[in-house]
Amino acid sequence: MVSRVIPVDPFDLVIFGGTGDLAQRKILPGLFRRFCAGQMPHEAKIIGAARSDIDADGYRDLIRAAIAKFGGEQACGDAQLDAFLARLNYVTIDAKGEKGWADLQKLMAGKGRVEAYYFSVAPSLFGDLAERLQKWGMADSQARIVVEKPFGRDLETARTLNNTLAAFFEERQIYRIDHYLGKETVQNLMAVRFGNMLFEPLWNSQYVDHIQITVAETVGVGGRGEYYDKSGAMRDMVQNHLMQLLCLIAMEPPARFDPDAVRDEKLKVIRALDPVENHHIARGQYQAEPCNEAENPGYRTAVGDPRSRTESFIAMKIHISNWRWAGTPFYIRTGKRMSSRASEITVVFKDTPHSIFGEEAGRHRNVLSIRLQPNEGITLGVTIKEPGPGGMRLIDVPLDMTFADALGSEADDHVDAYERLIMDVIRGNQTLFMRGDEVEAAWTWTDPIIKGWEARHDVPKPYDSGSDGPTDSSEMMRRDGRSWRKGSNEDV
Repeated sequence: MVSRVIPVDPFDLVIFGGTGDLAQRKILPGLFRRFCAGQMPHEAKIIGAARSDIDADGYRDLIRAAIAKFGGEQACGDAQLDAFLARLNYVTIDAKGEKGWADLQKLMAGKGRVEAYYFSVAPSLFGDLAERLQKWGMADSQARIVVEKPFGRDLETARTLNNTLAAFFEERQIYRIDHYLGKETVQNLMAVRFGNMLFEPLWNSQYVDHIQITVAETVGVGGRGEYYDKSGAMRDMVQNHLMQLLCLIAMEPPARFDPDAVRDEKLKVIRALDPVENHHIARGQYQAEPCNEAENPGYRTAVGDPRSRTESFIAMKIHISNWRWAGTPFYIRTGKRMSSRASEITVVFKDTPHSIFGEEAGRHRNVLSIRLQPNEGITLGVTIKEPGPGGMRLIDVPLDMTFADALGSEADDHVDAYERLIMDVIRGNQTLFMRGDEVEAAWTWTDPIIKGWEARHDVPKPYDSGSDGPTDSSEMMRRDGRSWRKGSNEDV
């Protein structure tokens, strides 16, 4: 199968924080791969802007090294790498002062082409950057800005951030990026739901027993300890990544595949979420790895706070109060230092109303598994007769569409989420980006949960590194007669 690459229009892209970790690890290598794929026009210009006092050649050397480390330049060759780096420029800039802004203005190619500004900096600088872009005439009606999470740390700060950006840019110009929404499987979730008559009639509480969403990591907080201890799993993962996955799995079919139509339906899901009772929440903190505490310390050691009450794991039982999902629970969980790295959405269908095969046939359910990572793909478990004589023995087997197997080389030529999302910015397509009212609605639901923990001085339960989280999580499922899913063929 041959991948069809559609070039984007000529553009100028300014990356504020252009020497930072995200720029070197994701943004620039991703743009280089799009250049190699023929999607980036030769007229495109990329301008790094940061405090570092280097010149354009020094910046190109920095990005050359970053691409060698993260970008897979061996697939393109030195000639293409040189051609890509020739499109890079650099400005030493002061986000809060005037230094560098006149130089940046001169580097912009002029009107009549896409102008995008990537704010790969701390949210505290968003307002300063937006104000100076307007002051120097670079925030016209055709400009687009990309902002990274966190989009606030509660409803109040989210509203303040939205109002700050709205003072200089219209909502249609603001792209709040969540890299989870750029994953191939997340977009395939919409294709599976709304492109196949097979699933949509069954996508409701009449046929679905429950849905699980898991995002598990084997790593700890690493060098993000100071940031992470101020946010925790709830703010860092649930309020954005898992909330977006929940919306896509639960939303009504939009009237059309249009940015606002899709985001309107996602917003309805968030507003239909019930408040979560405390006994439907499990919070945990990972402990040091046995016999290897020096390399893999416990959470409190990693963040430098022996009394920290911040969770590195959270599991929740959520209900959506609407006609489609009334009575069907959604179980979400995310954590660090888990037994395996996995991001998966599991739709567990109900038992057949009557089994003609008797009790000896056992319990069998259809399970649709959407894997975001690793090995992106979709698996549908179906029940068949076990081959051979000896009566009607039933077994569950997967109908597997692992993308690398089903699509061959096209899937192997994996497009990173950032590549896809940045190209969507250039096209002006906001479908996979969060809208301001979505962010505020998510915080409206999240804030009371966090404030409840703080008011009660709740302390997360410890769990072993390399486990599946605290026992409270499994107990929450056991009370409902269910269990967390661990593998493609496991009963749930």
